[in-house]
Amino acid sequence: MISKPTSVNGWLDKYIELVTEEDLITGYKNQTPESLQFYSQLSEDQLLYRYAEGKWNIKEIILHTIDTERVFAYRALRFARFDSTELAGYDHNDYVIKSKASDRSIRSLLEEYAVVRTATVALFSNLEPSVMDNRGVANGVEICVSALGFAILGHERHHLRIIHERYLNQN
Repeated sequence: MISKPTSVNGWLDKYIELVTEEDLITGYKNQTPESLQFYSQLSEDQLLYRYAEGKWNIKEIILHTIDTERVFAYRALRFARFDSTELAGYDHNDYVIKSKASDRSIRSLLEEYAVVRTATVALFSNLEPSVMDNRGVANGVEICVSALGFAILGHERHHLRIIHERYLNQN
């Protein structure tokens, strides 16, 4: 079992707090089919809707969560392998703009989501429990391996909540 860290004292806390599962892998196994089901039911109009000028559409949010999962998983791998190199942040807005997510089919986005999630589950499932507390610095914040895993879950939950509240008007 990979347990949720109590605090990382940084900007990732807001995501980790959204995770209700105590075990990381259970969280991934719960979230993945729910997200795939939810996104696959949305119409193309819903997927391309922007609730305000300059805001991302749902396709862009999906790809943003995929990109962020990749970045966080990479950071976790580096720290799990005792790499002490400080890792830079990334400009998520630039990533979204250059992604061309709006031009992609929902099928291709969800296939990529599933593949990335499978890789993330494989990574965390095969890390030794002893490395979960390994720490490194990313984006100017010291963080442990397990916190990155839980931040992946919470980050997606954060965006799903925004989609329900601002895109679909469902509280």
